[in-house]
Amino acid sequence: MATSQVQTVVTNPDKAKLAGAAALAIGALAAYYLLGKQGPLAQWAALLLGMAAGIAVFFTSEPGKELFAFGRDAWREVRKVVWPARKEAVQMTAYVFGFVVVMAIFLWLTDKTLEWVFYDLILGWKK
Repeated sequence: MATSQVQTVVTNPDKAKLAGAAALAIGALAAYYLLGKQGPLAQWAALLLGMAAGIAVFFTSEPGKELFAFGRDAWREVRKVVWPARKEAVQMTAYVFGFVVVMAIFLWLTDKTLEWVFYDLILGWKK
């Protein structure tokens, strides 16, 4: 059995960057609420600038770089997908809806049959 071991190595500078990014995000939220008397423009400016700074600091850390690389690779894979033509997508959607309707009717009939068998025939409870 092959097992792959994942090693997560976060250095002290990366830990400091992650802590700084979290502090900037928390500071941005605190500034948003503390600037309530200054008006919505000041609130939103502080929030957006603080969050942008936190995101920028996060993406300079190793986990941030790995997340960015993952996103880039995922986008590359999405571009390789062969999407169905409109006609094929409509046909498959119609098949799914048809199957759902058939299953709904089947389950309804099964429910009513079991209701009739248990309540009317076995228990004798007439409605």
